Amino acid sequence: MNKIPRVVLGVTGSIAAYKAAELVRLMTAKKWDVWVMMTEAATRYVGPLTFHALTRHPVSAGRCEAAPSEAFQHLDLSSADAVVIAPCTANVLAKIACGLADDIVTATVLAAAGPVIVAPAMNERMWQNPATQANVQTLKSRGLHVLDVERGELACGVLGAGRLCALELIVEAVEKVLRA
Repeated sequence: MNKIPRVVLGVTGSIAAYKAAELVRLMTAKKWDVWVMMTEAATRYVGPLTFHALTRHPVSAGRCEAAPSEAFQHLDLSSADAVVIAPCTANVLAKIACGLADDIVTATVLAAAGPVIVAPAMNERMWQNPATQANVQTLKSRGLHVLDVERGELACGVLGAGRLCALELIVEAVEKVLRA
């Protein structure tokens, strides 16, 4: 009997967070056991109830030590077959690069036992900032899979690089690490 892959999706506070619901749908169509965790900022764009309805699993959001019963959630989530952060803001990208663990998403990534895939989404100026590019290189040097952003119309109305990549590319990246 084949094991059902467990995939944990971290959603951060980007306008692209609304796309994460469709990403969950694509992942569950692959028959993966999908769990969602969210930064507090992400909950302002899309609610945990949406992800609970799509996955049938409780959704962890905000700080991981909010309640004693939640103290070890990040450790449970970090044992997934793959951890995906999509969309990943510049803020969360920087936190991960620095090894910070002040919420459920960053703590889970820090404790992740398996592959981590990061799909950035941000304004072009933020994406091109040398600090962000250094953070991307740091993550890549540590073995995290950082997907490329796309060029197109951004939330601020300008055309540029910084859009979340196509959801199908994220699914393909997960498939690749699950096969490895």
